[in-house]
Amino acid sequence: MKLLVTGASGFVGKALIAELAKHGIEVRCALRKHCLLPAGVESILLNSIGKDTNWSAALREVNAVVHLAARVHVMNDTAGDPLTEFRKVNVDGTLNLAMQAAQAGVKRFIFISSIKVNGEATQAGQPFTADDIANPQDPYAVSKFEAEQGLLKIAQETGMEVVIIRPPLVYGAGVKANFLSMMRAVKRGLPLPLGAIDNKRSFVYVENLVSLILKCIEHPAAANQVFLAADGEDLSTTGLLLACAKALGVKARLLPVPQKLIELGAALIGKQNVAQRLCGNLQIDISKAHRLLGWQPPFSVADGLKKTAVALCETDK
Repeated sequence: MKLLVTGASGFVGKALIAELAKHGIEVRCALRKHCLLPAGVESILLNSIGKDTNWSAALREVNAVVHLAARVHVMNDTAGDPLTEFRKVNVDGTLNLAMQAAQAGVKRFIFISSIKVNGEATQAGQPFTADDIANPQDPYAVSKFEAEQGLLKIAQETGMEVVIIRPPLVYGAGVKANFLSMMRAVKRGLPLPLGAIDNKRSFVYVENLVSLILKCIEHPAAANQVFLAADGEDLSTTGLLLACAKALGVKARLLPVPQKLIELGAALIGKQNVAQRLCGNLQIDISKAHRLLGWQPPFSVADGLKKTAVALCETDK
């Protein structure tokens, strides 16, 4: 089997490529610039991903595609028309690749979408499921949902199998952005007003997500299905911070500020989205992947956070 992976230089892409190399799977990576790859992994450079990108060289002799590359969600998008910008890569670029893949005889196309297609939040004890009606609420999520719909249409028209995976926040060694900032704050012993948050949120350790992707590459029951990815263990924000502290071998300094006060303060300064991520619920039901694929996350949250912590400490030396 030969696999094409887009977005191979990204956080998830690097972990996926490393695991594929361990399994002896022949891999070709589509990259925008050269990066260090495991021995035996082929690379091909592309200037951009859009509606006019020519994928013929990248798709030669490829059996399956894992499409990770995307214009990613950012908290404060400065684009004048964010939805148009997201669509250029996430919709037009994805569907152009998929159509060329089908024409090249690719058997299966695995699309890494986002849990944001389901929505922004859940009610306590009512997790998102893979078969829920979609409820995308921002331009990024809309673009991912439109790509999903287009892919399923291509699958119907061409016979190429499509698999859609929707992960929540992904963490692990090399994680960036808010999760990295949070872990560094805990590591440095900074006092955080998050000691009384009573919510439930699902996350996914990067190696758990990679495990699900590997399962979806060949499992016959994955064809034309949507799966949600998560660790199978939900944590409150307070619980996550305490677990991070334990993984780092430090004492968390959490101030028990009432959750309602945090939400009110965030509303006063126009940061409701931040409060939602800190205080709201986002639970994910992964039972469909277990039922159809026999998949269970191989790593616990404690395992994932420990590996993340070890990598962070090495980086910060």
